[in-house]
Amino acid sequence: MGAGVIKQAAETGGNHRRRRRRAQPMAEINVTPFVDVMLVLLIIFMVAAPLMTVGVPVELPKTAANALPTDDEEPLTVTITAEGLVMIQNTEVPEAELVAKLQAIAAERTGDRVYLRADGANEWNRVAEIMGALNAGGFSNIGLVTDIGGPALDGAGQ
Repeated sequence: MGAGVIKQAAETGGNHRRRRRRAQPMAEINVTPFVDVMLVLLIIFMVAAPLMTVGVPVELPKTAANALPTDDEEPLTVTITAEGLVMIQNTEVPEAELVAKLQAIAAERTGDRVYLRADGANEWNRVAEIMGALNAGGFSNIGLVTDIGGPALDGAGQ
């Protein structure tokens, strides 16, 4: 990064002639540019991380449930929109192909966890049908995704 001169030749005490030695190159690494780059990358990833969520807009029901634990593997997300469309991640899937696609995905994954996001406008019957398809597709660990801030139903708020 930057080579500079840090040591100069020392004068000898008994000899009146001055000896000139060559300046030695600096043997230390300047880490300041490295730290600057790392901080910029950290800021970029901190800003970009919240934007990497599933982008299907649904109005999730509000509950008092706790957040689900995260895995090492990117979670599979199945979404039921307000219009009743079924989407795996961001891709719309026809109902006739849903179980076959889920079985193909389950064969490639190590875990059986899937997150089900359903718009609040859907009837429970529709959500139960999709849960049955998820189970038939090889996913038995189904997490229902909701928004926080709903009623706790514990009698404390009355």
